[in-house]
Amino acid sequence: MSNVTGIGASVKRKEDKRFLMGRGNYTDDIGRPGMTHGYILRSTHAHAKINSIDTTEAEKAPGVVAIFTGKDMAADGVGSVPCGWLITQIDGSPMNEPAHPPLVVDRVRHVGDQVALIVAETLGQAKDAAELIEVDYEELPATVSVASAATGPLVHDEVPGNLCYDWEIGDAAAVAEAFSKAHHITKIDVTNNRLIPNAMEPRACIGEFDKGTGEYTLYTTSQNPHVIRLLMGAFVLNIPEHKLRVVAPDVGGGFGSKIFHYAEEAIVTWAAPKVGRPIKWTAERSESFMSDAHGRDHVSHAELAMDKDGTFLGFKVETKANMGAYLSTFATSVPTYLYATLLAGVYKTPAIHCNVKSYFTNTVPVDAYRGAGRPEATYLIERIVDKAAREMGMDRVEIRRKNFIPTDAFPYQTPVALQYDSGNYFATLDRAEEMADVKGFPARKAEAAKRGKLRGLGYSTYVEACGIAPSAVVGSLGARAGLFESAVVRVHPTGGVTIFTGSHSHGQGHETTFAQLVSDTLGIPLENVEISHGDTNKVPFGMGTYGSRSLAVGGEALMKAMNKVVEKARKIAAHVLETAVEDVDFKDGVFTVAGTDKAMPFAQVALTAYVPHNFPHDQLEPGLEEQAFYDPMNFTYPGGCHICEVEVDPDTGVTQVVGMTAVDDVGNVVNPMIVHGQIHGGLAQGIGQALLEECIYDESGQIVTGSYMDYAMPRADAFPSFKVDNCVTECTHNSLGVKGCGEVGAIGSPPSVINAVLDALLDVGVTDISMPATPAKVWAAIQAAKPAQAAE
Repeated sequence: MSNVTGIGASVKRKEDKRFLMGRGNYTDDIGRPGMTHGYILRSTHAHAKINSIDTTEAEKAPGVVAIFTGKDMAADGVGSVPCGWLITQIDGSPMNEPAHPPLVVDRVRHVGDQVALIVAETLGQAKDAAELIEVDYEELPATVSVASAATGPLVHDEVPGNLCYDWEIGDAAAVAEAFSKAHHITKIDVTNNRLIPNAMEPRACIGEFDKGTGEYTLYTTSQNPHVIRLLMGAFVLNIPEHKLRVVAPDVGGGFGSKIFHYAEEAIVTWAAPKVGRPIKWTAERSESFMSDAHGRDHVSHAELAMDKDGTFLGFKVETKANMGAYLSTFATSVPTYLYATLLAGVYKTPAIHCNVKSYFTNTVPVDAYRGAGRPEATYLIERIVDKAAREMGMDRVEIRRKNFIPTDAFPYQTPVALQYDSGNYFATLDRAEEMADVKGFPARKAEAAKRGKLRGLGYSTYVEACGIAPSAVVGSLGARAGLFESAVVRVHPTGGVTIFTGSHSHGQGHETTFAQLVSDTLGIPLENVEISHGDTNKVPFGMGTYGSRSLAVGGEALMKAMNKVVEKARKIAAHVLETAVEDVDFKDGVFTVAGTDKAMPFAQVALTAYVPHNFPHDQLEPGLEEQAFYDPMNFTYPGGCHICEVEVDPDTGVTQVVGMTAVDDVGNVVNPMIVHGQIHGGLAQGIGQALLEECIYDESGQIVTGSYMDYAMPRADAFPSFKVDNCVTECTHNSLGVKGCGEVGAIGSPPSVINAVLDALLDVGVTDISMPATPAKVWAAIQAAKPAQAAE
């Protein structure tokens, strides 16, 4: 197939035309016959006992259809919203897993907790009625900070010390021995600030019930509809899976926040048969701030032991992670198996040990957000490596090169469970330095100084584990579901192809990249390929999209199914061309007989497959459709180097990113334009975390940053033109050689930005700064350092 539309071509996204024309079909665009509107009354307190809920006046309000509380759901035997990953503690006991009712019964545990559902003819009427509900709260003291959670008021009475789990990985004895031999030990305390996801489309869902068939339908903004069907049907509402259809239509971004099963999905699905009509709920932006799962929120202490030459000997980490008030779907895996297993980074550190304690607090639940654990690990490693270089009097690039895993050492077994299959960290660093014009930095720094500005350069070299994941591995580590992927390839009689994939597209461009795989493999025009996803009644069971797994797992399932199609088509072609199957070649959409001029195009074979008398139907079934599942043998391991250049105004504390270079190894690239777009988006989110974004609660548990007035989102004018490139080492355990690109931008960029800010501030005596490095924080640090500088 020509590379104009096949693998490696920068094909424009097929799906963009309908989006740009306003023809997308999002959950809130859907209207069902007789549809009502739901509004969730949410707690205004972080922690309180509910003495009573009086809905008398609200039920009389215009347009009100019904009002439901937690007692109604409990009376129906509705279960707890489940957590999908069990963590086993150091002592062998299971983690503490308190109940998470979709509508609370007698106690709220965070601002935004679900108290009641108001169903009305219009959303406005539902909101007006909510104002008439009287809730008698008995306010209780709240635990807000993970730092004080161990001694704070109990979020759940049955969880002592608010401890969800105490977990470890690595070899503590080997680390202790390494530290006993150390020439120097660098120590650091870092915080990964809490982030609020802000997908363009807020969450929404519609619950519907067909009384005639007894079937439920949930339309929802989800990254993995089959998982929602499994969790909600089996564990919350006790609906047989064959009676529950989940549809995730066009979804306007997720970044992890739409992976999880949320209470609202169960609430409207349960309530729909109660009112005998569909119910739509759509979050307002301020509501999203206090109901969407947040990201990050880790506090860590780390120590790095080195010999006199700066070679890493041992690394030990203690992390406190915030779970929020309840356990979200994958929350428990983020600070453990998606974080601590990456603490080797790109370095050959021989001994590593990490202890993680996760706590409940009276805040919104915390779960995966773009990168999920890997950004937290990378930030910690790359911050301490920079600090170690300064303390050892070494160049920060030299100390990295000295400790990189050698290129000839792959596959490389780390001390924290993972085995990297391929990588070349020297190549990405070399290319990034070239693109960033590191040699010209001193001149740029001197020019900035003449203008009274501080110029800094920051590095980050990273590796991530994605393509989640091998079911056998994650199952042994506590995952309560397999993490395979599925695909069906349906070849129509006229030669067109429809792909049914368990992967879900919510901005990644699957309708283009998956079509490119088909076009390249089967030799048919791109426009003859359709991609179907997001409907559990159409596609085979799949695990959805997150963790940069679409191409590495979903794409590989597609390739396996297409290989089956080609093998069957080859048999049909062999019969028609009167030759042995082994003599039939297939290339560029044409079956040929070796050494002859006999040929048969793919479309002709497709038609023949549906006309059984043209081939030996006693040996082959009619039709041309195949299904495949793919369960990877290992994670995939993208890596790279990000270099950030900043300019700081010492009079105002304002930091401007004036250069951002990202050279990533994401394996083979199907569509360079889409890959670069994904990396651009990740860089924007990473820079946002580093300089602007932070969810803040006051001591009573109120969200201080509850809207865009207080939560600073990056805008286009916050960024320079990004310099992006790829260095390729192929993944060794999938046929495409791909690794994943969706998260790398958000993983590599935050430490490069903060290291650049610190590099600039070292000139005025500032030796530490935390994320986000806001103007107020940077200015205060500069002022605090002035007396010390003056004394020198």
